[in-house]
This record gives sequence, structure tokens and C-alpha cells, in this order.
Amino acid sequence: MPHQNRKFRWVPIAAAALALAGCDAAQAPAAEPPLAGADIGGPFELVNKDGETVRWSDFDGRYRMVYFGFTFCPDICPTDTQRMMQGHRIFAEKSPELAAKIAPIFISVDPERDTPQVVGEFAAAFSPDLIGLTGTPEQVKQAASNFRVFYSRGETTPGGGYLVDHSNIVYMFGPKGEPLATLPTDLGAEAVAAELAKWVS
Repeated sequence: MPHQNRKFRWVPIAAAALALAGCDAAQAPAAEPPLAGADIGGPFELVNKDGETVRWSDFDGRYRMVYFGFTFCPDICPTDTQRMMQGHRIFAEKSPELAAKIAPIFISVDPERDTPQVVGEFAAAFSPDLIGLTGTPEQVKQAASNFRVFYSRGETTPGGGYLVDHSNIVYMFGPKGEPLATLPTDLGAEAVAAELAKWVS
């Protein structure tokens, strides 16, 4: 089924968290993050635009926004990534010191085509703050598994191209790598910024 028409699969607990999206930025933080205790996230070894090894532990001490997608995606990935980074920018304009504590991360689920250079160029098109990561098929598979992300390569078209069906979730993690919430890119950049304001301190 075409990528742009397929309804993406969501981790059940993440879907439930969407009810909290779009809260006012001035609202007091919730007593407990909606994804507290969820088995999402974990160690990975991937590579950045320069071909350097990047590990999940490299981000210890920083909040993390994590999205899995692919650079050849015709619609969903660019839209989600744009709203994710616009929300980050809005938050940064209001709270620059807090925004500096966040590492926005884009991880490719298409290692066959998404080389370090390609992922780097894709990330840079949205923000200099966005970290693009890729890796071998085995490395990507392990990372996706740890983050409970579904992805599947579609049929090859006559022109040799293909799409990749995947979960379109932006996860928010705390400084210890603990899952906090999902970011509501479907509601727009302002909603993303408001959600960041709830958890980053």
C-alpha cells in the first residue's frame, strides 16, 4: 500500500499519550510523564554525517527528541521532521537555555539509500541542530527494535524506487534516556513547543 495513504502503526502506550498533547506551555508539569516506565529506547551504535560512531549513551545528560524515518519519504517524514524542528525553534526562542539541553535526532530506517552524507544533508535542511543518524541494516534494525519502531520496505517500482512503511512517532526522552512522552507533530509546531515546555527543566 502506498506510503502516503497507509495508516501508521503506533505503540499502544504512545497513542494514549497523545491525549495530553497541546497543553498550555504555562501549565504546571504533570506529576508523572505519560511514558514513565515504558520499555522504549535503549543502546544503539549508529553513524552521523561524518561517518563517526554515535551511541545512545553519548546523549546522557541531555533531553532527546527521537524520530525514525527516511529521506526519500515523499510526505510524512518531511512534515513530521519540519514540525518537530519548528516546535524546537519556538521553544528555543522562549527558553534558549532549556532548548540547549535538547538533542533532536533523526534516525533512518532506509540504510540502503540513506548514507551518512544523505542523512546529514536531510537533517541540515531542517535545522543545524538536528542530528541525522544511519548505519548498517543490522544496526538500524537493533535501534528500531529498542525504540519499538515498526518499519518495512515496500515493493520496488518499475523505476527502481521504493517506499518504507514505518511508525511516525516523535519520542521525548529525559537526561537519563528515560521515556517521557510523545510529541504531537500532528497538531503542529506550537503543540510540540508546548509539550517540550512541560518536560524540559
